[in-house]
Order: sequence, then structure tokens, then C-alpha cells
Amino acid sequence: MFDIPCVVFAGGKSSRMGEDKSLLPFGGFSTLAQFQYNRLCNLFTQVYVSTKSAEKFDFKAPFILDPQEVDYAPTAGFVSAFQSLNTDRIMVLSVDTPFVGEKEFARLLEADNGDLDAVIARTPEGSHPMCGIYHHSLLPELERMLRESDHRLGKLLGASHTRFVEFDDDTPFMNLNHPHEYTQALSRFCERDK
Repeated sequence: MFDIPCVVFAGGKSSRMGEDKSLLPFGGFSTLAQFQYNRLCNLFTQVYVSTKSAEKFDFKAPFILDPQEVDYAPTAGFVSAFQSLNTDRIMVLSVDTPFVGEKEFARLLEADNGDLDAVIARTPEGSHPMCGIYHHSLLPELERMLRESDHRLGKLLGASHTRFVEFDDDTPFMNLNHPHEYTQALSRFCERDK
């Protein structure tokens, strides 16, 4: 198992999906968030769920709550995670990427070292800021961004000591942003289990 806290980000607005995607059924679980939490608990020694409200979920997990006064923003989740956890680094994964697995996490961890601020997955489609390792060294800048409502993670990573890990295949990093992508992911999951 990977000895690094893994934080599942499940506090987004889901505007493109039209409903809260973290609450969509997936993989035999009543919600995508529970599916992610359960599978990641088999890979990481510690798994947390970052969200604005724990009450919306019907499963038990260690939840890290975003500040209520902040609109939906990943920077809020990062700041809360580092303020809540006594750790130098965290692995982060968006709730809507259910196919990132052990192989991808292992490559990210192999690329990490104490001199870096972040290690981020990158595929032919582009970089994936919500799939990677963030170090505590970024907390002051994340706090500033949160205060100033600047939520551009790409800009943060570009100005920091970031290592991008290249993956040839976009498939594991599929995001479920739109209803048709959710339908495709359900089919793909069923096919994989046959």
C-alpha cells in the first residue's frame, strides 16, 4: 500500500453534469464518491474525502470540509487538507476520475522527491492538475490564491517546482464531466468486469 495520504476531491459544482456527480451511482456503489473511497482504501494507508458538506454522503469516511464562505474551488480543498493533515505531501484525485489506478499512482510516486513542489500526470490531452502529488511547500501560495479568489492551478504549477509525468494513454484519466461521459464510464466499467 502507498504510505501517503490520498485526498479525493468531491466538492465541485458539477455544473456541466447538471447534477452533483459525486452522488451518481457507480461500480456497484450508491455514489461515485463511495466507489472512489472504497477502491482507494485498498491502495493507500489513509484516504480522505474533501467536500463542502459531509451530510450529502451516506457512507462513513474521514471528511475534510471546505470553508463554508468559499465558493466551489479546489484551492479551498488544498488549504483545508494541508491545515487538517500533519503531512509533507498529499496525493490528490478528483472524484470524477474512477479509472486512475495503482500503476499510475506508482509512477507519480516514483517521480517524486523532497525538492519538488508537485508531481502531476500529463497525457497527450494535457496536464491533469487534480491527479498528482502536492507538497506542503505550496500551502502559503494556495492560501494567497484562496484569499484572492484565484483558483488557477495551472498557473500555480507553472510557477512552482513541478515535475510532469508523461503517460501515453489518456484512457485512465477520463473525466466524467458531462452526462455522455458518465454513460461511457458505466459501460466501460461493466466491460472491464466481464
